[in-house]
Amino acid sequence: MTALPDWMRPPRPEGWFAEDLDHLPEAPRHTELMNGALVFTLRPRGRWHGHVVNLLTTALADQASTGLAVARETTIRLDRHNRTEPDLLVTTAAHDDDRTWFAPDEVRLVVEVVSPESAHRDRTVKLRKYAEAGIPHYWCIEDEDGAPVVHVYELHQPAAAYAPAGILRGTLQRSVPFEITLDLDGLTPPRMG
Repeated sequence: MTALPDWMRPPRPEGWFAEDLDHLPEAPRHTELMNGALVFTLRPRGRWHGHVVNLLTTALADQASTGLAVARETTIRLDRHNRTEPDLLVTTAAHDDDRTWFAPDEVRLVVEVVSPESAHRDRTVKLRKYAEAGIPHYWCIEDEDGAPVVHVYELHQPAAAYAPAGILRGTLQRSVPFEITLDLDGLTPPRMG
């Protein structure tokens, strides 16, 4: 059995705390914290995933209302034991180069683009955690024969759970969290011949 490096050992019996992620320079990029445990991305995300995230980031940034910004590679501090990194999010927070996380009340939309490695977390674990944290909108984007399909969820606040608000193909039109119209087929990576 291989011994764990010292930096991977939790600093306390109850596990890691959200603020600990800022003090782990040895941790791989995109390390998340779930229920006090470190979660690592095991393999690089594929070309389809990266292409969709890049184009969607630009499209949402172009349409975001005043006072909203699109962010990537920044975590959400859901609570003391959970700090996740969605593929992208829409926030009300002002720009700050030194910022490493957002609070749930600063996040209006979370988007996860499902990859084989993240499928279970994106479809179930994060769906529940983002709702419990009070984030009003969640999109889970799936690869359906090379085309993005968006599963849209809206927060039902009394239950602290998401309610399905649609499965969208081809075109996405939403009035919340701001007026958005997306050509989903335009997010599809070109096929290499």
